[in-house]
Parts: sequence; structure tokens; C-alpha cells
Amino acid sequence: MKLQIAKWGNSLAVRLPMEYTRAAGLQEGDSVEASITPAGKITLAPKKIFDKSAFLKRLAKLHDAMPMTQPVVAQMRQEGPTSH
Repeated sequence: MKLQIAKWGNSLAVRLPMEYTRAAGLQEGDSVEASITPAGKITLAPKKIFDKSAFLKRLAKLHDAMPMTQPVVAQMRQEGPTSH
């Protein structure tokens, strides 16, 4: 994705799209680790350490909230072929 650099005070800044911050698990106020290669490639990575137990708890909560339905393949097998 192409992003634009803008002036922010005496610095330059890049706005990160919400979809990127969500995917990285970042929220306002979080810290990121920045690095740059000799070729000029800039990389940002979340500073916080991945919390496996918190992730598993969130996953279990999401799983419990999901409706219990038949798998799609099993449902398709029961219905048989359809004409289009």
C-alpha cells in the first residue's frame, strides 16, 4: 500500500491504516520498534510481546460465542447436488 509522508511538528509522520493496526494488534499509545536497512527499507514491529495465554482466552471466548452448526461440507453432502 502506498502511504504519504506528512509534516507533524518538526518531524515527518506516516499514518497507518486501521486495517494494518488491527492486524498487528496495535492500539493508540502502543509502542513499535523501528529498524532501517542499509538499503533504506524501514520496518515497524509491535514492541509488546505476544501473550499466548491471553490470545488463547480470546480465542476460546470467540469459539464459545459461535453458533454450533454442521460443517458446510457435511451439509452439502446431505442436500445432494443442485441444479443451477
